[in-house]
Amino acid sequence: MKTKAVRLHGKDDLRLEEFELPAIKENEILAKVVSDSICMSTYKAAHQADTHKRVPRNIAEKPTIVGHEFAGEIVEVGKKWQGQFKTGDKFSIQPALFYEGGPIGVLSAPGYSYQYIGGDATYIVIPNEVMEKGCLLPYSGEAFYPASLSEPLSCVIGAMHACYHTTPGSYEHQMEIKDGGKLALLAGVGPMGLACINYVLHREDRKPSLFVVTDIDQTRLDRAASLYTAEFAKSRGIELKYVNTGAVEDPVATLREISGGDGYDEVVVMAPVPAVVEQADDILAFDGCLNFFSGPSKAPFKAPFNFYNVHYASTHVVGTSGGNTEDMKEALMLMGKGMDPAGLVTHIGGLNAVIDTTLNLTSIPGGKKLIYTHIDMPLTAIADFGKVGKPVFDELDRICKAHNGLWCVEAEKYLLANADKL
Repeated sequence: MKTKAVRLHGKDDLRLEEFELPAIKENEILAKVVSDSICMSTYKAAHQADTHKRVPRNIAEKPTIVGHEFAGEIVEVGKKWQGQFKTGDKFSIQPALFYEGGPIGVLSAPGYSYQYIGGDATYIVIPNEVMEKGCLLPYSGEAFYPASLSEPLSCVIGAMHACYHTTPGSYEHQMEIKDGGKLALLAGVGPMGLACINYVLHREDRKPSLFVVTDIDQTRLDRAASLYTAEFAKSRGIELKYVNTGAVEDPVATLREISGGDGYDEVVVMAPVPAVVEQADDILAFDGCLNFFSGPSKAPFKAPFNFYNVHYASTHVVGTSGGNTEDMKEALMLMGKGMDPAGLVTHIGGLNAVIDTTLNLTSIPGGKKLIYTHIDMPLTAIADFGKVGKPVFDELDRICKAHNGLWCVEAEKYLLANADKL
């Protein structure tokens, strides 16, 4: 079967190509990709190419398909897996396989390391290790976009689970955020920050009593506050506050005052900026956990840290890079119970928009850029649908405005049914 896919050949060298997929083996699965959301990690991989930790060194000869936040339908199942999967099943994939036998060992991941599987493609071959590791996840939702967004949501779920605390006199760490504690999310209204807010507010097993979200962009803060309201948070037993730290004279003093003076049990840093890391350190409570979430693009990243507090106040740091399969299952479960991740999405495009979007991701404002791989469509902001001047976009504009300006199941179904009219 032929596929169209965006492949990485070298630094800043992405190409949309059509080529023949190999026939599947008895332990493989042929699948149709429907949607993929573009991640900052793909931007980093495209610019770093064969120096990236998940990208093979031989991509000039064997280019890899990019995109790892994808969902689709199974087309054909090899004999080995016919008792577990069938044609027509919808799926999402956890790309963090941790499989030692992959193209570059344990860090191998679909969307970075493989020739025939990645999200920015029309059809793919799912290799045996994805199923062996339990990373091909069944999905039963109406639309595909929530399944695509289950991967980024799993990353923030993993970050929350990775926070930990200590008990004086004991050497056992207590994993998780403190139930009823105080949580701060710094630089927290980008796409992944919004995913984190959504998760914290919908989580059922534990929640903070105080949740403070900061940024220096008031427009983005206002959008976040309209999507994830203080009123809804209150109904969940959470006091939610949005703070523009760029508009106050002393952000640390302001944030400490909001906390009641003691600081925060967990501070999650959503931007790799030394000043933000230092600010996070300054607002930690006793036994506070700083979670450094957003990975730097360059290795020599450093920020000051108060080691007096490490010694006497038990402050500590944890870093996470993606979630695991259980985190992704939790994401899919929450979405099955009604948690809609549509607030993350601000732009829609087709496979033809992937290259420019990926290479220029940092200069495109807004949240997640969602790609539908079987259509040709320029990357278009949802807010601009009504400005395009074409009937399909006019109808998409009407549908999204009826859903608080958000992408939705109805919009996806309409787009896929009318893609030939774009």
